[in-house]
Amino acid sequence: MNFIQAKAFEEKYELMKRLSSQFSTRAHQVDVEGGFPFENIDDLKKSGYTSLTVPKKYGGQEISLFELLRLQEKIAEGDGATALSIGWHMGIIKNLAEKEVWSEAVFKKMCEAIMNGALINAAATEANTGSPTRGGKPETTAEEKGNHWVINGRKTFTTMSPVLDYFIVSATIKDENKVGNFLVPRSTTGVLIEETWDSIALRGTGSHDLLLHNVIVPIENLVETIGNDGKKPNGWLLHIPACYLGIAKAAKTQAIEFASTYSPNSIGGAIIDLPNVRQKIGEIELSLMQAESFLYSVANQWDQSEVHSREGMAPILGAVKLSVTNTAVSVVDLAMRIVGARSLSLKNPLQRYYRDVRAGLHNPPMDDMTIQMLANHAIHSHQK
Repeated sequence: MNFIQAKAFEEKYELMKRLSSQFSTRAHQVDVEGGFPFENIDDLKKSGYTSLTVPKKYGGQEISLFELLRLQEKIAEGDGATALSIGWHMGIIKNLAEKEVWSEAVFKKMCEAIMNGALINAAATEANTGSPTRGGKPETTAEEKGNHWVINGRKTFTTMSPVLDYFIVSATIKDENKVGNFLVPRSTTGVLIEETWDSIALRGTGSHDLLLHNVIVPIENLVETIGNDGKKPNGWLLHIPACYLGIAKAAKTQAIEFASTYSPNSIGGAIIDLPNVRQKIGEIELSLMQAESFLYSVANQWDQSEVHSREGMAPILGAVKLSVTNTAVSVVDLAMRIVGARSLSLKNPLQRYYRDVRAGLHNPPMDDMTIQMLANHAIHSHQK
């Protein structure tokens, strides 16, 4: 059975548990080598997972946000880099289906390619603009020439670049005060990947630089002009905290397994019976319960809301990301305190979890922006 054949969510979850276990066995080697989890992504493609967010009318299953996050979290328990990488692809398709911002003809063609195993991600970040959420105008340019566009520029943090088939490239449209998103197939002449990814966190995401040199795409590949609509709430971005929640749960498992088996002769038994260790385990469990409840209650709210109701969810979506990712950092820290100095061994996955969850602090939206948004929300609500 694969994800296409599995109709019930429980069946999909069991399939993902098995895949996640395989990903876990490969994670260390990918991390040490600074490579890319090609086998993991291939497994997800072959299993049919990568098409689950495609609308039903185009052959997919159109799974809910709640279901997507549960599956993404389980991937992350096995390998955070794989989860974050594929999460962008899964979420982007879901978002495009929900908001219907592309022309139906282009989106239908894109979905057909995804049903055949194609992968997509956005390329929006640039060295001189920082995070796209802060509003910097792209230095990448697009110039209209006849019946096509010519695109030039460089994008950073292009996650999953070793295997992407399509890029959604943000670019400033020459001679206009506008920014557009352009669909760029990988096979287009002038598209190059420069292997620049040297982060100590999530080393397996392959988030290299994308270079575009006189890249020519058809006129219809301007799929979206970015205006105020680009600032609408994005439920799909909850795949980010779901990833870090999964890593934190893996850290909890690692800490409990260690505490259950480590028996120094100074205490005459396993350290799991020590009050200070049990205190930390209890704190971990409480934190994870709170994070999980917050994440999935908001995901359910998104799934059950109409479009107009979703437009008011930006503050709570930002709060979920801030809360869950920061919780993940503290949970991994507590797990390492239980394990002690052994947690810093290169062979111990806890040191990888610690590096990986730190990356969540730099994924959008940023904590300072979220706090300001929450302050504005509270003040505006009070003044009504």
